[in-house]
Amino acid sequence: MNEQNLIGDDFRGAVLIARGDEVLFERAYGERDLANEIPNDMDTKFATASAGKIFVAVGILRLIEEGRLRLTSTLGEVLPMDWRAIDASITVGELLTHTSGIPDYFDESVMTEYEELWRDFPNYRIRSNRDLLPLFIDKPMAFERGACFAYNNTGFVVLAMMIERLTGEVFDAYLERSIFQPCGMRNTGYYELDRLPARCAMNYIFDEERHQYRTNIYAVDAKGTGAGGAYTMLHDIRRFWDALLHGKLLSEEMTARMLSRQSGDEDDVYGYGVWLAPTTEGYDPYIQGCDPGVSFISRFGRATGTVLALVSNFGDDVWAKAGALAADGVFS
Repeated sequence: MNEQNLIGDDFRGAVLIARGDEVLFERAYGERDLANEIPNDMDTKFATASAGKIFVAVGILRLIEEGRLRLTSTLGEVLPMDWRAIDASITVGELLTHTSGIPDYFDESVMTEYEELWRDFPNYRIRSNRDLLPLFIDKPMAFERGACFAYNNTGFVVLAMMIERLTGEVFDAYLERSIFQPCGMRNTGYYELDRLPARCAMNYIFDEERHQYRTNIYAVDAKGTGAGGAYTMLHDIRRFWDALLHGKLLSEEMTARMLSRQSGDEDDVYGYGVWLAPTTEGYDPYIQGCDPGVSFISRFGRATGTVLALVSNFGDDVWAKAGALAADGVFS
């Protein structure tokens, strides 16, 4: 297998392939700061967009195992407030599996670019989950709860609000304490765009009119929420998969439920906060995310214990490259 030929020299971001403690391939490409010509490396912290939903899911499932929440707990029970036209009987299980019907603040049937959200509502105002309420609270239900599967960002914003209600902590502080620290993920967190710590990659969008790159600082939330937005180093993702698949975060039974089919169809199989790729022996879990200037995917091959992670801070097509690596036998 020739990983470098499959990735190509035009890629911008980083790639990691590991099996257990053995790193099979790792390389960074392009620049994390284009103007100052600072290159990406394997210690760069990259944005991951929607991939962070898996952290929220694990946090919720931990609360369930502690007896502080149930899959059948309802929106109205956990977050008593005026939900207007939103069905307050939506359950935690439906939110975790994108079957709730709650209106999505980023409705891809209406808009195609996430950046469009901020034309009338400044993105710098989004620094907590509740800051997103005005973008969906007055919308009608997308469909009757439980009726079908439809990928939804609002559902995980609400789950993060539930974490905050039940723990008394900001959701990312809870994730830091209950997931990132136990996993040894020292370089993972939810950072504000105007307060990024050292070694974070800038994310770039190509401006078709000016034929040059611009950063995405006006195109995404000022700080990540339950819907996504965590920054991480790829080796931290390897540590997360290791902890999750070896029962360090959840019980064996709950981990099995999380990584089994709960919703979706043959093309889009979903567990609890995680996508599932069918294999001859079951499913491989994977996470993915896409924002303006951000693309990320990571898959755990259960048959061989192989972790594949690709991220780009220029929005390069990580899915095509991950597919090529899989076809070439990276999980064999």
